[in-house]
Amino acid sequence: MTKKERAQFVADTLERLYPETPIPLKHKDAFTLLVAVVLSAQCTDRRVNEVTPALFALADTPQAMARLAPETVEAIIRPCGLSPRKSRALVSLSRDIVEKFGGRVPANFEDLESLDGVGHKTASVVMSQAFGVPAFPVDTHIHRLAARWRLSSGKNVEQTERDLKALFPRERWNRLHLQIIFYGREHCTARGCDGHVCEICRALNGPQKSLKVKG
Repeated sequence: MTKKERAQFVADTLERLYPETPIPLKHKDAFTLLVAVVLSAQCTDRRVNEVTPALFALADTPQAMARLAPETVEAIIRPCGLSPRKSRALVSLSRDIVEKFGGRVPANFEDLESLDGVGHKTASVVMSQAFGVPAFPVDTHIHRLAARWRLSSGKNVEQTERDLKALFPRERWNRLHLQIIFYGREHCTARGCDGHVCEICRALNGPQKSLKVKG
């Protein structure tokens, strides 16, 4: 297969397996999604969803979060890990949203990435899932699968993002991002597949563990 053919096979398979793409992080608006995505760094979505109800009961708006002491936030989000840094970021970004953006989460990449604790991947998730803007957030899991499926030879997530955007139609980016995440968690995990075990890997690479093909 050519790279374009592999990309089409991946897209068709994922569409068959995951016709519905519910957003994994529980939220009610752009702000609560932003908070949840910040908390998800080096933490599972499941753990974030266990922690956010208590946090949102205390503060589910930028105005309310901005009034909290970081220590108060830290005590709630500690199970997510990196709680000192994340708590400071959440209070800081909330203050910036109130003071610089009129209390509304900005709906553009530049302003989002100016917020404390918000990098390009986090901004991409918010833009795609909260505002419906085409984006292709690439984390280490998508980076790994793109390499296994020989869709990208990128050495970092930035290059992999560029490669995937070039391969897939813009209107599919948001769905594919979630579909790849779902597939990776269920079928193509870091330890459960070596590039020749799951359905997609077998189809693209064959069952031979020693097979290494570039393209």
